[in-house]
Amino acid sequence: MYPKGKLVIIGGAVDKGSFTEKNFDKQVEKNLNFFETGILKRIITESLKGENSRIEVITTASKIPREVGPEYARAFQFLGAENVDVMHIERREQATEPENLKRLKQADVVMFTGGDQLRLTSILGGTAFHDLLLEKYTHEQFLFAGTSAGAAAASDSMIYQGSSHEALLKGEVKITSGLGLIDHVIIDTHFVQRGRIGRLFQAVVGNPKVLGIGLGEDTGLLVTDGRHMEAIGSGLVILVDGRHIQDTNLTAVEMGQPISIKNLVVHVMSMFDRYDLHTHRMTLHTTQHA
Repeated sequence: MYPKGKLVIIGGAVDKGSFTEKNFDKQVEKNLNFFETGILKRIITESLKGENSRIEVITTASKIPREVGPEYARAFQFLGAENVDVMHIERREQATEPENLKRLKQADVVMFTGGDQLRLTSILGGTAFHDLLLEKYTHEQFLFAGTSAGAAAASDSMIYQGSSHEALLKGEVKITSGLGLIDHVIIDTHFVQRGRIGRLFQAVVGNPKVLGIGLGEDTGLLVTDGRHMEAIGSGLVILVDGRHIQDTNLTAVEMGQPISIKNLVVHVMSMFDRYDLHTHRMTLHTTQHA
């Protein structure tokens, strides 16, 4: 059964022009760039009730939630959505509070901000809030959106640690369970800007059935039916497909030693390109109607 919900995963913001948890301008329109006017507007458009959708901004991943949350709320409001609120869940017991569960039940959209994805999974994982989130995504016309940490935590498997420059040394990338809204993928964010391709290579070579998704900043994927992915935003999405790997020294080398990989397939997506997770077919926007 395909999920009825939609998923929007975003690679993170760009600079002062976006809500990057610093240097806010009190006039919200001065903070807006492609990320807000493009992807956030698309979230509103794809939601069940459009500008009338109930949107909850969830700040659990952030270390400065009371700054970040209101900025996102004001951005959505600037784009025409009026029914927006911020939910601060900072401890596991808050994820079982009836008021927070009621608000999630009434939401048409949740927007998970950036920060630390391990905070998301350790605070929300296995709680009534997490169960309700999965139930709504599976059975309702519900939209889950996440940027940076919020995107990384959306998948079943999640990268939570690993430097970029040491990413192809055995053992340098740490993986744990995510929130489980989408299976058989692993997501990395701020991808192009922080040179994280080696990090994703190691994640995929250890489990070649999993498709690696590297999201550039200002860039995201809209996922429908749990399988159809469309690139949105201004940058690039890198897909790492390990199903055709012919050989690797992963199990032969010691911890901390370089990893070799033979025949790893990489795709690059830009705006409006599509990829089917079931058929593993990519369609370029320029050829879709040819």
